[in-house]
Amino acid sequence: MPQALNRQLGGFDATTVGVGSMIGAGVFVVFSPAAAAAGSLLPLAVGLAAIIAYANAAASAQLATVHPVSGGTYTYGRRQLGQWPGFLAGWSFITGKLASCAAMALTFGLYAAPGFEKAAGAAAVVALTVVNLLGITRTAMMTRIIVALVIPVLAFVIVAAFAQPAADGGALPVGPTGVLQAAGLMFFAFAGYARIATMGEEVREPGRNIPRAIFGALGFTLALYLLLAFGLLSAVGPDTLAASPAPLTEVFPDGDSIPVLAVAVAAALASLGALLALISGIARTTLAMAREGDLPRVFSAVSARRATPFAAELATAAVVIILLLATDVLTVVGFSSFGVLLYYAVANLSALTLTSRPWYAPRALNLLGLVGCLVLAFTLPAQSVLTMTALVLVGLAGRAAVILLRRRRHRA
Repeated sequence: MPQALNRQLGGFDATTVGVGSMIGAGVFVVFSPAAAAAGSLLPLAVGLAAIIAYANAAASAQLATVHPVSGGTYTYGRRQLGQWPGFLAGWSFITGKLASCAAMALTFGLYAAPGFEKAAGAAAVVALTVVNLLGITRTAMMTRIIVALVIPVLAFVIVAAFAQPAADGGALPVGPTGVLQAAGLMFFAFAGYARIATMGEEVREPGRNIPRAIFGALGFTLALYLLLAFGLLSAVGPDTLAASPAPLTEVFPDGDSIPVLAVAVAAALASLGALLALISGIARTTLAMAREGDLPRVFSAVSARRATPFAAELATAAVVIILLLATDVLTVVGFSSFGVLLYYAVANLSALTLTSRPWYAPRALNLLGLVGCLVLAFTLPAQSVLTMTALVLVGLAGRAAVILLRRRRHRA
């Protein structure tokens, strides 16, 4: 019998983990490429992404209360649909989120140590892995501190943006699918509540706390993103926003060093918060897949003292550092979005099979989430779609080969 994880997180801690996961990605990574695709209709793209995110959150909350164990949609897919859909969800999550981890690590390095960003990012991965290995309550505590420091800075940026004279309206979306493509990219910024579901085995009173944490984190982050989208468009316009590698600093046109420094510190902290929760979420999905034999069994090891999946945590950190050092991961936001959208497509399909339905998750909402995820996934940039489709096929082929080998050994 594998060792279980401890239920140590309350509703507030779980909500904080979700918020910390989302603001690190959305605020400092996604707005520029999304503005390049949606132009002046960026808030519409944010709203569309939020609708699909709400459908996915409802499915995740519904499933997490039925299956309050680690693994998120990987576990839900296996139990509701079968082994292959579960594997598709788990593999999509891990491949997409490993790219997200590397992007967050490099974002931290770009703000904290320009010129040495990869070294700084690798150091951050090592440090945060140590925090995760100390136990899930340390993860939640550190995320709470980061969120408490970042939110006031973002509030300051929003106020400063609306205080600026209005910029020109700027460009319309690039092509007929511009808003859809931007919504797919923005979805990358709404995926933090997945960390709440993947930590389902560590949340107290999961039937009550998981839905509250998911919807609370999503609602707070949506309000923040909409205010930032409208504020940035008003202050600098979509063209400047799309071209800037650090869009929040564009709000201060005179280059005032103190506000710019505050934004840089907030960006570094928010990236750390997102990276902290991402590493934790990937490790727990890896743990669940290893328990079922879809990944090597060694990754199912759990520390008896700290109740943490230490083997999965260490493997996650190693792969992230390799990606960080070998690639320019700021270009792979679309890769992560594609993987996560496939992950949630499986979640919505799994939720459709449930007979007991809470008020917040009618079947029509699950169907909307399923269709919406697939539409947004396949309107992402072609390079993202082709690369991630190839990775998914490699994973499926690898699992098929392992199953065939096991059957031959069993017959022998």
